Amino acid sequence: MPDLFVQGAALGALVFAAALAAVVRGPALAIVYPIAAVAAVALGVVDLGVLLQGGVLTARLPIGLPMIGFHLRLDSLSAFFGIVINGGVLATSLYGMGLDRVKDLTPRVEPLFPLFAAAMNLVLLADDAYAFLFSWELMSLASWALVVARHTSIDSRRAGHLYLVMAAIGTMALIFAFGGLAGPSGGYAFDTIRAHAPGPMIAVLVLTAALVGCGSKGGLIPLHAWLPLAHPAAPSHVSALMSGVMTKVAIYGFMRIAFDLLGPPAWWWSLPPIILGVITAVLGLLYAVFDGDLKRVLAYSTVENVGVIFVALGLALAFRANHQDAAAAVAMAAALLHILNHSWFKSLLFLGAGAVLHATGRRDLAGLGGLIHRMPRTAVFFLIGALSISALPPLNGFVSEWLLFQSVLAAPAMPQTTLNFASPAIGAMLALAAALAAACFVRVYGIAFLGRPRSEEAAHAHEVPLIQQVAMGGLALLCILGGLFGAVIVAGLAPVLTALVGSGLPNSGAGPTPFSLIAFNAARSVYDAPVIALFVAIASLTTLAVVHRLSERRTRRGPAWDCGFPDPSPTTQYTASSFAQPLRRVYGAALFSARESVVMPPPGDTRPARFSVTLVDVVWATLYARPGRAVLRLSERLNALQFLSIRRYLVLMFAALVILLSIATVMT
Repeated sequence: MPDLFVQGAALGALVFAAALAAVVRGPALAIVYPIAAVAAVALGVVDLGVLLQGGVLTARLPIGLPMIGFHLRLDSLSAFFGIVINGGVLATSLYGMGLDRVKDLTPRVEPLFPLFAAAMNLVLLADDAYAFLFSWELMSLASWALVVARHTSIDSRRAGHLYLVMAAIGTMALIFAFGGLAGPSGGYAFDTIRAHAPGPMIAVLVLTAALVGCGSKGGLIPLHAWLPLAHPAAPSHVSALMSGVMTKVAIYGFMRIAFDLLGPPAWWWSLPPIILGVITAVLGLLYAVFDGDLKRVLAYSTVENVGVIFVALGLALAFRANHQDAAAAVAMAAALLHILNHSWFKSLLFLGAGAVLHATGRRDLAGLGGLIHRMPRTAVFFLIGALSISALPPLNGFVSEWLLFQSVLAAPAMPQTTLNFASPAIGAMLALAAALAAACFVRVYGIAFLGRPRSEEAAHAHEVPLIQQVAMGGLALLCILGGLFGAVIVAGLAPVLTALVGSGLPNSGAGPTPFSLIAFNAARSVYDAPVIALFVAIASLTTLAVVHRLSERRTRRGPAWDCGFPDPSPTTQYTASSFAQPLRRVYGAALFSARESVVMPPPGDTRPARFSVTLVDVVWATLYARPGRAVLRLSERLNALQFLSIRRYLVLMFAALVILLSIATVMT
């Protein structure tokens, strides 16, 4: 009970800060982020205690649906996601303390920021359908208001409109999912649902609705359309919270339904999340590689990582259905660890993008460059995030993807031919996604931070305030420690793994060192991050010493060789578009209908040559733009109905009544 009191007090503090900032304004705005940071620490401490002890805290409030109430529950699964959420809230709160209140429009953001954080925590605590959907909608509306904080911008308004539409679709799907789980008796409390698992047909419909409802919030393709618009439109620390944290709340919703409320799974439940996850992972990174907006690139990268997590969850469902507990634990550990790791490095990258935007006023890669000299600390932090998201050892992104590939290698042991046949393709697609991620962030970091400035704004950039550097530095440190001590984190996840798949990692703690991570057995699947880090450090220092020993003592300077054109102009550098050109020519024509157009004036003509690239988002054009135009045309034609005479309205009503009576007669 004391832990629940702490949780309630922290959530109450967040709501109080939101109300105070909305009503009082002025000096009250300055205390919003400190209150949010303290509340996040308090919530995170309680979550960590529940996770490590494996306990369950419950409460029932006398509000909500009649005779049901508002049920709250904190177990190991919700506690783990609480750590993810409140870690992101803490980092973004520290970053928010350094924002320019006028330039960054914080008076429109600060009243909603703590409300958004409280709503995400409430989703995790909800233990009945009403409480879940109420908290889910509160989270959606608060985040929508943050997206449209710059409401004078047409891009923000468009992003907010699309976000509302997709949120409505997702909530409607979740209503159907919980309706199917409740059944005819209407048992909306989660304990009641657990006691009465639905039949096979209802389970299929519920799983489909859960994929649509949670996938639309998380960014599964083809439900991802709002992400590349909303994340760039929102303030950068809000983008970090939405991308690094809110998408995890969506994943939590799917896991709560698929692994907890639906009962024992069938093996074919795994196919939709695996197929959608693989497609999302590859297409998300191709979108990112071809885009030139820094924040939109990061948004598309979030789409890719959500796809990777759903692949791991699909494999965990398949292994669990086949009673392969060890393999299910490895796949689930990969999913949980990637959820945590992604919240760290993606929040870091979005905060780094916010620092670049604050220092230059630009987020287009074509207008950046050379920022490593003007913003050295931000450049180091962003580099750590880029290496982590590219899954390079010994950083944290590698650990979770290593576990995922271990589970993929175990997939051929499943008895189903479909999964046996698909497992090599799954591994190949994930490997392609990993390679594309590395190419994407080499491109982003090289174009934005290296080379020479491509604009006056980049040439005169400056470091962000110290408190914002502290927020980015803390996340960068977590990316390093998460990579070095991944085995320790996985050991802490044992209560969650046991609750979800019935087993922890089979040989956890049996490695050659205390920090060895073992997937199945030490003979064929062991990863020792500290040893690899030590090897990398020794090899790097040795190479550096040898190069300096054999090279001349005197430093020589000369003009940079640039393919025979030693022009100091920044326009001679590689651009983001030219870096992506090889991949665009390989994948763009087939998947994005890419077309390149070159206009070259004849000799003697002084007009400049022009090169343009046209890409078509096939998913948007097929699933959103065309139906939208059809609905618009239909509504324009039906618009004539509002101008009819009273006589014609009476005729229409009489005809409708006759048709309904005829149908009723036939059915009886």
